[in-house]
Amino acid sequence: MTSSATSQSLGGRTAIVGTGSRAAMFIRGIVERSSTSQVVALCEPNSIRAKYYNDLLVSLGAPTVPVYQPEDFKSMLEKEKVETIVVTCVDALHHLYIIPALEAGVRVLTEKPMTTDIEKCRSILETVERTGKHLTVTFNYRGAYSCLIETISICRYNPVHELVKRTIAEGKIGEVLSVHFEWLLDTVHGADYFRRWHRLKSSSGGLMVHKSGHHFDLVNWWLDSSPVTVAGMGRLAFYGEENGKKHGWVKGDFERARGSEAAKSDPFALRMEDDETLMALYVNAEGEDGYYRDQNVFASSTSDKAISIEDDMSLLVRYRSGVVMTYHLTAYSPWEGYHVMFNGSRGRLELNVCESEYRLSATSDNAMGGLIHGTGSLPNVGPTSVTLHPLWEKPKTLEVEVDHGAHGGGDKRMLSVLFGPREGELVDTGDASKQGADERDGARALAVGLAANESFKTGKFVEIESLRLGNL
Repeated sequence: MTSSATSQSLGGRTAIVGTGSRAAMFIRGIVERSSTSQVVALCEPNSIRAKYYNDLLVSLGAPTVPVYQPEDFKSMLEKEKVETIVVTCVDALHHLYIIPALEAGVRVLTEKPMTTDIEKCRSILETVERTGKHLTVTFNYRGAYSCLIETISICRYNPVHELVKRTIAEGKIGEVLSVHFEWLLDTVHGADYFRRWHRLKSSSGGLMVHKSGHHFDLVNWWLDSSPVTVAGMGRLAFYGEENGKKHGWVKGDFERARGSEAAKSDPFALRMEDDETLMALYVNAEGEDGYYRDQNVFASSTSDKAISIEDDMSLLVRYRSGVVMTYHLTAYSPWEGYHVMFNGSRGRLELNVCESEYRLSATSDNAMGGLIHGTGSLPNVGPTSVTLHPLWEKPKTLEVEVDHGAHGGGDKRMLSVLFGPREGELVDTGDASKQGADERDGARALAVGLAANESFKTGKFVEIESLRLGNL
């Protein structure tokens, strides 16, 4: 199957599944395109969060919509004549909506990751093959977007990533022989994965699946190759009770920050009262589902919600082209950004991006605002550079265009590609987006994360082929 993702926009009569903070971007984007798309239903077990989004719809000039419980999902599809669903619920539950929607002939757009383990991934892929229906998975962090079955890549809309792709494709460093990729999450953004449901591997698949899929997608695209072998080591090195005490960060024994005196002096604590959206979406909704959005990142290991994901991870990935990548993700860095180095037969290409040079422990900084809600860039933005080091020549600093908007400007571009441009808006595609992409791209990115988790458990090299996810 070849890609036709840009030939038909999603949208039409659209239902939103899950009403956490990420749903807002999609709802706003759909309402802005009211001539072609409408939100017609919400599927959400928590009535407080559902009401928040119905109130948002009214504030945007759209009508309220009916709210359905998860067990009524199939009847919602039929009763509301749903044409597209947008899945933004807990990662591990995605398959419960993706599979029946595909079987009903409904178009599916799901937040990454598509799912969290090998068995669920296999079931979804089998459903896609059986029904021949489309499934789109977003990879939109800092401009990276890809999709499964109908595939395009918004990383091609990010000028910095496009420059890297073009420089490699033009042979400026010759044949790529190896890659080193390091991603650093700071102690505000990185810590946030350990405050919420993502801290449970059973819910999120861990950071290799939930977070690093963005990065694997980029490398697969840059190299124009497929991963074949993965080996990794990962551990909880910084967060969690034992590590917090060892390193002197534990301020007291508390389950969650709200209402805790000890949390007031903890720079890692999330102060939700400083953010009206967090209060409305989570604090006000706690009475219905008991979910705490501000859990202690140094929580007891005996808790029933003890952290089960890693915060320090290293991988070796071998590609079909022969390239070997070393990859490292740190979730407790003082600054946020990434380095990518490509070693080639005729030189070296270095990408350095500093998204935030530092974070302070001030209350206003820890509220995170735009970071949590995807409405702004990180504070204290640092430099971005792309440097070409040809063999036997002086290095050359390449001219780069940097977008510091929400998700590197990727969200705006993504919505225009997915749901069509707003009235009077042109879709910025860029030269690189014209290169062909196929249905395998999304699955390749997920496969690396799944193989990494398997390697963490077994201590062995994992062949992608052994996952039985089809021809990747």
